[in-house]
Amino acid sequence: MHIHSLDLVDEYSLIGIHSSIEDYKLAYLLNADLNMKFKKSAYSLDFKNKNVSFPIFEFIDVKNQLSYYLIANKFTGKTTQNNSENLFSINEMFSNTSLLIPEKKNVDYFLKIEGDITTVELFRTIEKVNKISQVITSYTINPNKLNSKDYLIF
Repeated sequence: MHIHSLDLVDEYSLIGIHSSIEDYKLAYLLNADLNMKFKKSAYSLDFKNKNVSFPIFEFIDVKNQLSYYLIANKFTGKTTQNNSENLFSINEMFSNTSLLIPEKKNVDYFLKIEGDITTVELFRTIEKVNKISQVITSYTINPNKLNSKDYLIF
C-alpha cells in the first residue's frame, strides 16, 4: 500500500522595516512611493490569550500574481492590574508591548510577499522602501530561520 502525503509549504519573501511612523502612514507612503494599493484588511492577527491584535494591510497585485502584506511587529496595549495589598484596592493601568516575532525585536514592520518574486525584484523593492524618508532601513529576512515564523502564516 502506498502512502501519499501532501506537503503544504507556504513560501514567501520577508522584508524587515525599521520606522517609527504609524502603520497606516507607512501603508500610505508605500502606496505613494511604490505605486501600490495597500488597504487595511478585514481581519487581523489576534491572540486572545494575550489580548493583542496586529492589524494587517494588504495589496493584491493581480498583474504580477503577488500578494503583499504589511504587519506591525509591535503592539502596545493597556492592561489593568488590581493592587489589593491594603484596605483600598487600586486598579492601576500599565502599558504593555507585545512582539509578533520576538527574535526580531528591533524590526517595526514586516512586509510579507507571497508569490514567485525574483531576487532582483525583491531587492528593487527594498531599494524603493529605503528611499522613503521616514524609513530608517529595510532588508530581507529569511523566514526559515525564525522560531516564530508560524505567526506569519495566515
